[in-house]
Amino acid sequence: MKVTCLSKGSGFHFPPCHILDVSGFRILLDCPLDLSALTIFSPVSPSPKMEEEEQTYDFAVNNCLDMRKRQKILKSLICAQPWYKTPNNLHLWDPSSIDLVLISSTMGMLALPFLTQTKGFSAKIYATEATTRLGQLMMEDLVLMHNEFQHFYGSDSGSPQWMSWEELELLSPALRQVALGKDGTELGGWMPLYRSTDVEDCVKKVQTLKYAEEAWYNGTLLIKAFSSGLEIGSCNWTINSPKRNVAYISGSKFHPVHAMEFDYHALRGNDLILYSDFSSEGVLTNDEHYNNFPASTTYNSSTPRDCSTDNDDRILKECLLRNDESLEEREKVAFICSCAVDSVKAGGSVIIPLNQLGIVLQLLEQIPVYLESSAMKVPIYVISSVAAELLAFTNIIPEWLCKERQEKLFSGEPLFSHPELMKGEKLYVFPDVNSPELLTSWQEPCIIFSPHWSLRLGPVVHLLRRWRGDENSLLVLEDGLDTDMALLPFKPLAMKVLQCSFLSGIRLQKTQPLLEILRPKVVLFPEDLREQINISSSHSFPVLYYAENETLDVPKSRGNVDLEIASNLATQLSWRKLDHDDDMDIARLGGQLFIDGGKHQVLSGNKVSDKPLLHWGFPDVEKLLAALSKMGVKGSVEECMSDDAESGSDGIVHIHEPSKALIEVRATRTVISARDERLASLIFEAIGTLTDGI
Repeated sequence: MKVTCLSKGSGFHFPPCHILDVSGFRILLDCPLDLSALTIFSPVSPSPKMEEEEQTYDFAVNNCLDMRKRQKILKSLICAQPWYKTPNNLHLWDPSSIDLVLISSTMGMLALPFLTQTKGFSAKIYATEATTRLGQLMMEDLVLMHNEFQHFYGSDSGSPQWMSWEELELLSPALRQVALGKDGTELGGWMPLYRSTDVEDCVKKVQTLKYAEEAWYNGTLLIKAFSSGLEIGSCNWTINSPKRNVAYISGSKFHPVHAMEFDYHALRGNDLILYSDFSSEGVLTNDEHYNNFPASTTYNSSTPRDCSTDNDDRILKECLLRNDESLEEREKVAFICSCAVDSVKAGGSVIIPLNQLGIVLQLLEQIPVYLESSAMKVPIYVISSVAAELLAFTNIIPEWLCKERQEKLFSGEPLFSHPELMKGEKLYVFPDVNSPELLTSWQEPCIIFSPHWSLRLGPVVHLLRRWRGDENSLLVLEDGLDTDMALLPFKPLAMKVLQCSFLSGIRLQKTQPLLEILRPKVVLFPEDLREQINISSSHSFPVLYYAENETLDVPKSRGNVDLEIASNLATQLSWRKLDHDDDMDIARLGGQLFIDGGKHQVLSGNKVSDKPLLHWGFPDVEKLLAALSKMGVKGSVEECMSDDAESGSDGIVHIHEPSKALIEVRATRTVISARDERLASLIFEAIGTLTDGI
C-alpha cells in the first residue's frame, strides 16, 4: 500500500487531497479547488456609470480621494479572466490510472469536472447524496459568477498572458507566491474554469450513497460513508479490501449544530487509519480561547481491547468532549448577530459572504431573533443564483441532520425556519443583484447573504463597491482568507470588517484519545502536526508520518488471504507431506478463481492435467543417468564440490545423444539446458520419477 499527499489544503475551503494505492487499485481522495488563490485577480471593473457613482460617493465621504492611487492599487493585481488552482501535482498524474474517486465534502468536489472531462478518465466516483447535490449547486453558481468575467474579457484562447514568466516576474512577492507556490512548482495546477455542461456531465458520473450504504468496487473493495459532522452530507470513508481495512478521517466535528454528529463508532477496529484533518494546524497559537489546554493529551492506553461500548462512551466524554465546541460556535454566531444589529442601528448595512452552510443556516435563524428583540424591521436578502434551490434542499435531507432537526421532521415542523421567514416577508431570496424583484423591494439598511467569499466573484463585489465608504456598514469574513489582499481592490475602506474563525475539524487535544478509542493497527499521521501534538510512546499502535508531495510505502498488515473452496473440490484434495517440513502439507487444486464481494473463491472449472506441476527433492545423478539411459538418452557425470559445505556435492550431467544438453543438479535447484524441446521434456520426465511431486 502507498499513500501520496498531493496537498494538505488549508482548512474548510480547501480540504486535503491524497492518492491511495491499495490492493492493486488507485484511489483519489477528494478533488478540491483552492479558491482563496482567486485573490490575485482583480474583480471586474464597474461600468462607467457605476464608476462615476462610486467616485461621487467616495468624494462625498472622503472629501478628496486620489483616484490615481486607487488605479495603481488595482494594477497591482492581475487584470484578466481568472484561472482556478487545483491541488499541487494532481495534473502530473495520469487520469486513466485512477480507478476510484471518493468525495468527502462539497468543497472536496469543486475540481472534479476538470477530471471527468479529461480524455482517458474512467474512474468510479462515490459521494453522499447530500454532498453531490450541494456540490452541484456550488459549481453551477461558480460558473454563473465566472460568466461576468467572460462577458468582460471575452473567451480564453490558449495560455493567458499573465502566465508568461515575464509577467509573473512583475508581480509582487505575495502574488507571485500564490501563483507559483513557495517552491515555484505550482503554475501547472492552474486551469480555465469548466462550463455548465461539464458540471452536468460530472454529476451524472457520480454514484451517490446513503448513510452507511455499502458499495462494492470491482467485487473487491467495500466502500462506506459515515458522517464526519463537518457539514450536511460530509463524510469519512471506510475501505475494506482483502488485504487491509482502511479508514479515512477528513475534517470532522464531534458536536455540529445542524449536521449529523461525527460517527466515530463506524471507524473502530480498522487495520489502518489515514488521518487527514489538517484544519487544527496552528490553532493552538491562533486561538487564545484554547491556549489553556495543552496539545499533549495524557491518556491511559492500557484500556483493555475488549472493553465495553459504555466504557468507550465514558472515555469519549472525559477526553474528547471536555470542551463544548458547539457552544463556542453558537457564541461566535451570537457575536456576529449582535454586530450586525449594531450596524443597522447606526444606519449601515451588513454583507455576509460566508461559505459554510451550517454557519449561514444558524445566522439566518438567529439574526431575525436579534432584530425582533431590538424592535427593528430590517430586510434580510439572500442573493445567489442557486439560493432558492439550496434553501429548499436543506429542508428535505433529514438523513444527514442532527437528531434535533430529525425530530422536527417527525413532528411535522420544517427542518429550518427560513420557509416561515420568507412567508412572513422577513427573508427575501433573489438570483441576482439586477433582479427586477430585488430592485422594487430594495430597502436600506439591510442585511445581505451573498457569494463569493473570495471577494472576487458574484454580487458581493458590487455590494462592497456600494458600501465600502460607509463607516457604519459591516463586512463579515471567514478565516482562511488573506484579508489584506482580498480587500485590496476596495481600498480605501471605511466600512467595518469582522473576520471570524470557525472550527472545521478535530482539535489537536482530542486526536490521541480518538485514535486510542478507534484502535487501529497503524496510523498515518501528518508530518506537519508531529511537533504540535505529542502522541505518547505508550500508545498501542505504530504511527507513520507522511508529508506533502511525498509517497509513503506502508508495510503489509496481513500475510494471508482467506480462500473459499467449493465442497466438491475440497473432497478431491490429495494431501502430501513435504519431506523437509513436518508442519506443512501440500495438495494440488484445479478450478477457477473468482473474486466477488471481497471474497476469494475457487469453483469447479476445466479439468487439470494429471501430470505433476511441482517437484521437490534432490535427484541422485547416477540414478538420473540410469533413468535417461532407459529412454535412449546417453550422457556422463561430472562431479564438483559445492561452495557451501553443508550442501554436499553438486553434480553436472553432460548429455551427448540424441543431442547435446546439460543438467546442473544443485542443492536448492536443478537446471536443464537444452536446445531440443523434446529432449528437455524427456529429461524433465526422468527427474520427475526420482523426486516427489503433485
